[in-house]
Amino acid sequence: MKILVTGTAGFIGFHLAKKLLELGHEVVGYDNINDYYDINLKYARLNELGIKQNEVKENVLVQSSLYPKHKFIKANLENAEVMNNLFETEKFDAVCNLAAQAGVRYSIENPHAYIQSNVVGFMNILEACRNYGVKNLAYASSSSVYGTNTSQPFKTTDMTDTPVSLYAATKKSNELMAHTYSHLYGIKTTGLRFFTVYGPWGRPDMAPMLFTSAITEDRPIKVFNNGEMSRDFTYIDDIVDGIIKVLNDQPSTTPYKVYNIGNNAPVSLMEFIETIENSIGKKAEKNFMPMQDGDVVSTYADVSGLMNDFGYKPDTDLKDGIEQFVKWYKEFYLNKAKN
Repeated sequence: MKILVTGTAGFIGFHLAKKLLELGHEVVGYDNINDYYDINLKYARLNELGIKQNEVKENVLVQSSLYPKHKFIKANLENAEVMNNLFETEKFDAVCNLAAQAGVRYSIENPHAYIQSNVVGFMNILEACRNYGVKNLAYASSSSVYGTNTSQPFKTTDMTDTPVSLYAATKKSNELMAHTYSHLYGIKTTGLRFFTVYGPWGRPDMAPMLFTSAITEDRPIKVFNNGEMSRDFTYIDDIVDGIIKVLNDQPSTTPYKVYNIGNNAPVSLMEFIETIENSIGKKAEKNFMPMQDGDVVSTYADVSGLMNDFGYKPDTDLKDGIEQFVKWYKEFYLNKAKN
């Protein structure tokens, strides 16, 4: 298949593109490489895909030096002209839209960025799929759409009309927009509500990186809601496996679907911290703090839909996943700093 993967300089998009290429698929990567977090990490991911920083130019396709079936373009999702030209020339079999302005807390500080990327940008993706005959679109939603919902585990049949962040609201809007295009134009759209993804090459603004860097540098970590939180932490390989199962699926009589994609096993924040401490071999100094605006106390994914329809089975133990992450962190940050 020839697949457009947006967000390939990002955490999940990078891992997905790499796996698809290893499986022999043709991949066009798309990312604007914004400075929401360190662009050096983003370019380091792209380098692993054979895309050299000095060759990347705005709105220009670049050929990978490592993978003959990989090309990359630096562009904004909001740029409809670039998007349409790409769809017209490349003729994709499937699209996986992972690009978005990320971060629950940052959406409080910079709301306009979320509307442009997550709403206007997604609209351009939908229109391009409609106009250029793409019949299989998978896209990133989020567990944050459950908002104030307290019934656990979260089920896709639960109400999702009470988001507590603009980020969550934009992800919910994506699901509604996708439903419209599935209904009107028969495009198979599959929304994947991600639950706290972690692993090597992860984002610096997420808990694994924040905790690991602080502990290794003897800085205190911030423990919100006094540690009384839990998350359905999901290892990146399990996430990628689920996405690929969806992309390989053929258009069906039920074109619109939304699934939870998580580990189906929530872990308390304090247990998560302890697992990182054990992997590093050092205790954390903890600053206990109140709950932050836009955050939720716990997440827990009911993934029975993805299991039943696609045979999805997350099987990475938290201890093993954290060990892989810490190993990568030391190699990427600590060992590189010494050399």
